Amino acid sequence: MVESRNENLMGKNQSAAHSPASGSTRRDFLRRSVVTAAAAPLAAAIPGSYGQTGTQVAGKPAKLPNILIIHSDQFRWDFVGAAGLNPMSCTPNIDAMYRRGTVFQNFITNQPLCSPSRACLWTGQYGTTNGVWKLLWSDNPRVGIKPDAVTLATQLRAAGYSTNYIGKWHLAPHLKDETWQKCIGYVKPEYRGGFLDLWQAANVYELTTHPYHGTIWDGDGHPMHFKDIYRVDYLTDLAEKFLRKKHDKPFCLVVSQLEPHQDNFVNGFSPPKGYGDKYRNPYIPPDLRALPGDWPYQAANYYGDIKAIDQSVGRLLKTLKEQGLEDNTIVVFMSDHGCHFRTRNTEYKRSPHESSIHVPLVIQGPGFNNSQIIPELVSMIDVTPSLLDCVGLPVPSCMQGKSFMPLLHDASARQSWRNEVFIQVSESETARALRTPEFTYVALAHDAQPFHEPGSMHYEDYQLYDNRADPAQIVNLAGRKDPPSLVHYVGDRSMVELTTHLRERLLARMVEAGEKRPEIKTKQYYP
Repeated sequence: MVESRNENLMGKNQSAAHSPASGSTRRDFLRRSVVTAAAAPLAAAIPGSYGQTGTQVAGKPAKLPNILIIHSDQFRWDFVGAAGLNPMSCTPNIDAMYRRGTVFQNFITNQPLCSPSRACLWTGQYGTTNGVWKLLWSDNPRVGIKPDAVTLATQLRAAGYSTNYIGKWHLAPHLKDETWQKCIGYVKPEYRGGFLDLWQAANVYELTTHPYHGTIWDGDGHPMHFKDIYRVDYLTDLAEKFLRKKHDKPFCLVVSQLEPHQDNFVNGFSPPKGYGDKYRNPYIPPDLRALPGDWPYQAANYYGDIKAIDQSVGRLLKTLKEQGLEDNTIVVFMSDHGCHFRTRNTEYKRSPHESSIHVPLVIQGPGFNNSQIIPELVSMIDVTPSLLDCVGLPVPSCMQGKSFMPLLHDASARQSWRNEVFIQVSESETARALRTPEFTYVALAHDAQPFHEPGSMHYEDYQLYDNRADPAQIVNLAGRKDPPSLVHYVGDRSMVELTTHLRERLLARMVEAGEKRPEIKTKQYYP
C-alpha cells in the first residue's frame, strides 16, 4: 500500500520525454518497425496488421504490446482538466495522458447504464444484440453476459495473451437457483467474458464493498477481504502487484474501479477521508447550474472521487515505468457513462443527455503517443474492435462496432467515417437516440415498460438539442417549427425537415442494430 498521495506521480519531465517533439510520432514509429511476424511462433497464427503497435528489438520479431484498461465508473468527460472545460485541476495524471497520447474528444456510450455499457464494451455489440440491455439484478427477464459471448478477452486469449481482471464486473446473471447475496459476489468462470487468468473481482462491487472495507473474490471463489484502506487504493495495490510480477506472455489487465459512482448505501458520493473538504464550493458545469438536482451538496464529494481515480492512474503509470513496461503497454483510460446529478431524472444516468453519454477515452502507448485529438464521434462498441485491430487481430464478424484506428493516420478514413452514434436507453425510460456532431435527437416510447421490455414498436419525437448552440442542452427543440434564422443552426433546412432527417437516420440505425423498424410519431407540442 502507498501511504502518501502524490498530486502528479508521472511528473512534467516524464510527460515531455514522450511528446512527439522529443520522441517518436506514430508515423516515425511505423517507418522504423520491421514487421517480421512470421518469425515469431505466437504471431504465426495471427493475421492482420500485427507488429504495428509492438516494440522492435534489432534482429528479433516485434513484440505484442500489453494492454492496461483503467475503467472508471460514472466519470464525466468534462471533469478532466485537459479537456479545457473544468478549472479545478483534479486530474494531473490523466491530463498527462492527454498531452502524451490520443484523445477521443467525442466518445459516446451506446447505453448510459453500468451493465449494458460494459457489455457493449467487451462484446462490441448493442445491448439488444448481446442481451444485456438493463442491469443484471432485475428479473423478468433475467439478463447477463452469455457463456459463449465473443469478447475482447476471448480473442486476445486465443492469440496468446493472458486476460486478467480486477474490480467491478457487473455482468454475471442472477441465476434462478442463486440467492441474491450469492449473485452479487463470486463470478463463475463461464460468466467472466473470457477473463480466465487472474480474477480478483465482485459481480456487483458497489454492494459487496464500502469505501473503507469490503470483499471481492479470487478465481477459485475464495473471498478477499479488505479493511482500513480506501477501495480505490485497494484495487490499485492489487494491480501494482500484478504489474510487478514476471510476465512470460503479453497481458491484458482491466482495473475496474467503482468511483466516482455514487455510494449505493448512502445515495451520495464517498471520497477518501478529507477529500470532499478540499473541493467545497467547486466549479459547477453549465448543464448542472441551470437545473435542480443534488449537485449543490454532492459536487464536492464527486470531485474528491475524481481526485482518487486520478491518483490511481498516476500510480499505475509510475509502476509501468519502474517495471520497464511503459514502452510496450497500451494504456486506456475510460468510463462507462457520465453523471447528471439527478438533473435529468431521479438518479444519475440513464438519459440521452451529454452529461450521461459523453465520457472520457484517452489511450497512450505504442501507436498512440501522438499528442493527437480525434474529433470524430466514436462509441463504446468501437473500443474492442479497435484494440483488436491495433494489435493485429481480426475483428469478429459478430461485432457491430468499427475500428477507429484508421482515424489516427488516414485522412480519407476521417472523411468517410460515419460521424454519428446510436444510443439505447432503458430502465428510466425506453428511448432511442442519435448523436451527431451538431444535434442529439431522441425518440421515446411512452407506453413501454422500461424494466421489462428492451424496445418498442411505437415511439414519438421527444427531445432535440442543438449541441453547438446549446451545449448545456437546456432548450428542447423537438416539435418546433422555427426557421434557421431564429434558432441558429447550420444549414438551410427548416426545423421540420431537420427533424425528419434525424428521425429517418435513427430508424435506419435501429434496423441496422437488429431491431424491427418501429413507428416514430411526429411531436405536435408546438405550433
